[in-house]
Amino acid sequence: MLDGKICVVTGSADGIGRATAVEMAEQGAGGVMVCDINDEKGAETVEMIKAKGVDAEYQHCDMAKPEEIRALIDATVERFGGLDVLHNNAGVHESDFTTDLNVETLPEEIFDRVYHINLRGPWLAMKYAAPHLRKSEKGGAIVNAGSTGGVTGYPMMNAYGASKGGLIQLTRCVAVDLAPDVRVNCYCPASVYTNMVKKFTEAAEDREAVESFMVSSHLIPRFGEPVEVGKLVCFLASEDAAWITGGVFPIDGGCLAWRGSRT
Repeated sequence: MLDGKICVVTGSADGIGRATAVEMAEQGAGGVMVCDINDEKGAETVEMIKAKGVDAEYQHCDMAKPEEIRALIDATVERFGGLDVLHNNAGVHESDFTTDLNVETLPEEIFDRVYHINLRGPWLAMKYAAPHLRKSEKGGAIVNAGSTGGVTGYPMMNAYGASKGGLIQLTRCVAVDLAPDVRVNCYCPASVYTNMVKKFTEAAEDREAVESFMVSSHLIPRFGEPVEVGKLVCFLASEDAAWITGGVFPIDGGCLAWRGSRT
């Protein structure tokens, strides 16, 4: 349980971010700051949280823009009186911007854009949040959204895989920097059915084949559900995980446990 903690969830207009923000309300958060670039869907997430009886607010934030990340943290502290949990969930895949996904064809500016949102953005959020998290009386915690794509190779994700691999290592380094005041952990989902996955499969020449490939390596043979990831995030943010920091946790249906495929 989150016992009144004030939480920020980046990229919380839908998918894992929305599911996590709502689950935080279910688990007793004291307030949730929702942020995204999709203002309409972000507002919907706020209403879902408020329906659980928990205070929430929306802040527009493009994770590629440092000034907006700083404004997000400042707005949270001003609105709720402090900050206890940062969930760095916002992320993009190169297929959000192009269908040229091979190393030979991926435009340089797309690689840079993915890096700015997926790696530099979370670093800046941690940088700006750290002084407030250190002062948390409820136990400061950061939970970063990695990916199995950050620990093993997949096709069509040069930029995404590199950025998530960097975020995994960044998690460890920041855990060292902020210890013992703030715990910093990372989770690595495999194929969770979100809008990002939908766009990724739609960009493929053979969508059915790609979807089959994505699920075939799961020992639990299905896509993950966003709320399943949200429950792990809430655990890592809670004081039930008070002796866990610098960890990288797969939530992958058994994907990384073997080298096999069900197809």
